[in-house]
Amino acid sequence: MKILLVEDEKMTRVALSNTLRKEGQEVVPCPDGNLALSALDNDRFDLILTDLNLPGPDGLEVLTRAREIDPDAKVIIMTAYASTRTAVEALRNGAYDYVIKPFQPDEILARVRRIEQLQAVVEENRILRRQLQDKRQRRIVGNSPGMKHLVKTIETVAPSDYNVLIQGQSGTGKELVARAVHDASHRKDAPFVAVNCTAIPESLLESELFGFKKGAFTGAIDNHAGYFSRADGGSIFLDDIDDLPVTVQAKLLRVIQEREIEPVGGGTTEAVDFRLITASKVDLKDHVAGGRFREDLYYRLNVIPLHLPTLAERKEDIPDLVRHFVARHTGKEDFVLEPDCFEALLEYDWPGNVRELENVVERMMAMPGVPVRDLFDSPLRSASGAGPAFPPKSKAFDIESAAAEIPTYRDYIAGCEAELIRSALERADGNITNAARILDLPRSTLRSKMEKFDS
Repeated sequence: MKILLVEDEKMTRVALSNTLRKEGQEVVPCPDGNLALSALDNDRFDLILTDLNLPGPDGLEVLTRAREIDPDAKVIIMTAYASTRTAVEALRNGAYDYVIKPFQPDEILARVRRIEQLQAVVEENRILRRQLQDKRQRRIVGNSPGMKHLVKTIETVAPSDYNVLIQGQSGTGKELVARAVHDASHRKDAPFVAVNCTAIPESLLESELFGFKKGAFTGAIDNHAGYFSRADGGSIFLDDIDDLPVTVQAKLLRVIQEREIEPVGGGTTEAVDFRLITASKVDLKDHVAGGRFREDLYYRLNVIPLHLPTLAERKEDIPDLVRHFVARHTGKEDFVLEPDCFEALLEYDWPGNVRELENVVERMMAMPGVPVRDLFDSPLRSASGAGPAFPPKSKAFDIESAAAEIPTYRDYIAGCEAELIRSALERADGNITNAARILDLPRSTLRSKMEKFDS
């Protein structure tokens, strides 16, 4: 912990600082109230250990300022002038505890350890609440017949370990369904490892999936655990399995059959325990018929088939989805969809499916005065929706003034592309792989575009 120690008696201050540092604590000592207040204004502390009587502002003033800056900070008052009045006043003002001088170092250390235990419990609760919130935000939304059937099927098949193949267009929520299968299974407390087969270059795919040993190739300076090893005991989700190269398909088939992997350069096999969930944005049977996907692997993957309907096929779910996305991004649970807004959303064809709907909802929140039809991704809008896509031509215009007011097509598209990439990186907390998945781009393509915009 980081501790602010405020004590005007030098010997006590030095001795107590040394005692706390021996226990692994970070201590900032202060000899008076003014320096203590300055330290509080410029830094954050987990614990403030302050004498009651100080030169300048006293311990109660330090306590008050500390609580104003950080209500979670714990304050212990030290006093040689103990009385019921001062102790009660300190506790009433938010002090965690008080200790009477003279005291033994163990008295302070016992209180510090108790605070550390309390902080550990608080942090654990915070993590659990965040995980619970994440699960709530990831829940499958929709009461249409197709979605009800999907949820019922997930509840039925999740407890087993059978392979699951999820098929649906881009943006329909295949990873969400995969997580739902994992969360409803007996593996829910073990890792869920998601892999986008498109985002990994073909030359690296085998080593990323199955790992590699030190010295296996140039640059392999240490052993590397692949995605299957990381998913041991849990579930592995291979998205865009239709893009898996034929050379890797054969190795994946063997891993499924034998439940063991052979890291690149290893020469030996390693047993792995996993539940395999895959997803395809196309009908894999067409790939099998065209010779682009192994038939034997297809039947291994397609033990439990799940089909995700497009958003156009379940438009009755749009109001619930809008409220869900508004609550996720703003915390508002009581959002009401205006009738004209609802009509516009139902008229649109949603080529980008649920992912596009979420983007439109974010734009609605960011630009509340803009008509919903102007927020759709398609420049042509829906056939029944917004009327002509472009304004009629003007008979006469000033080319120079128009060129000064309107950016070139290339500049405009480049600006939109850069803003889109920036937004995806923000949503992905700077993780390029996750940003590539959001944008449905190969990771190498995204990186090259980023380098272009940075140059």
